[in-house]
Amino acid sequence: MANPHPYSLNKINSAQKAAIVFIAMGVQNAAQVMKNLSEQEVEKITVEIARLRDVPAETIGGVIEEYYEMMMANDYIVQGGIDYAKKVLESAWGHKKADNVLKRVEAATEVSAFYLLQTVDDKQLLNFLQNEHPQTAALILANLKSVQAANILSELPQENQTEIAYRLATMEKTSPELIEDIEAVLRDQIGTVFGGDLSNTGGAEAVAEILNSTSRAAEKNILDALRERDPEMAEEVTNLMFVFEDILTLQDDAIQKVVKEIDSKTLALALKATSGELKEKILNNMSERAAEMLQDELQYLKNVRVKDVEDSQKQILDVVHNLEESGEIVITRGEEEEIIE
Repeated sequence: MANPHPYSLNKINSAQKAAIVFIAMGVQNAAQVMKNLSEQEVEKITVEIARLRDVPAETIGGVIEEYYEMMMANDYIVQGGIDYAKKVLESAWGHKKADNVLKRVEAATEVSAFYLLQTVDDKQLLNFLQNEHPQTAALILANLKSVQAANILSELPQENQTEIAYRLATMEKTSPELIEDIEAVLRDQIGTVFGGDLSNTGGAEAVAEILNSTSRAAEKNILDALRERDPEMAEEVTNLMFVFEDILTLQDDAIQKVVKEIDSKTLALALKATSGELKEKILNNMSERAAEMLQDELQYLKNVRVKDVEDSQKQILDVVHNLEESGEIVITRGEEEEIIE
């Protein structure tokens, strides 16, 4: 009986499969894809490309078909979550093949429960977290996108907010066993297939990032409670955050970019309860006409609600964070060195 070919489909590893796909897509396309890989990944795949010799046509076809199936499955997961992907793929390929493809996607991409939870409706997730242990809730929030985590944290009862934020701030490495236990709970509750092995999550930086996106009321409640419970931790979180008064620390050109994105009424509301120093800094970075309009708004603005002021400040902070993410402005946090232009 002849020995199986060393490059038969059931004999090659994931790196060899990637190498075959790269060869099949051509030099220019492969070069574009490699730009999105780490140096270690590029090195590993490049070595396999160099080693490939006389790969059977059926293996190349099988690898390309497998790759196509996994990309389709991954695309459906991104569009509507794992349940949506299963329904679509089962309709196209049947239960057995759809299940096999999804398992390959899971294994190849290390899809975790926490990644897939980003596709779950926030209300469903909020209801789930309200009944979970704070440590479990903290671990889940640590692995969501900060905006989604902030929305959920803002909606939780105040006592839950504080406890979860504290556990999130003091979280360091999480054991694979705990991850497996939590994923087992999530599997039962949400009915999806999970895998993966997360470890280094949480910490003061995660709390700061989430609080930057929460409502001002939730932010104040959590920081006040953290100061009472652990002043050093609260200070660490605060140092990593960018709060409204920190606009004073921005360069003049950065403030000018921020101001251009905000209408006069919103700016006036936001400045109503701030320091004279910050008002002056803002006015000095506006045109003479715009500064006069803002001063008029401030003069005639009376009996404003605290919530309106906080909402306006939040709008401006959102602009600041968006400009930072796009690279248009630079925010200096904590002990970071100042930038010399």
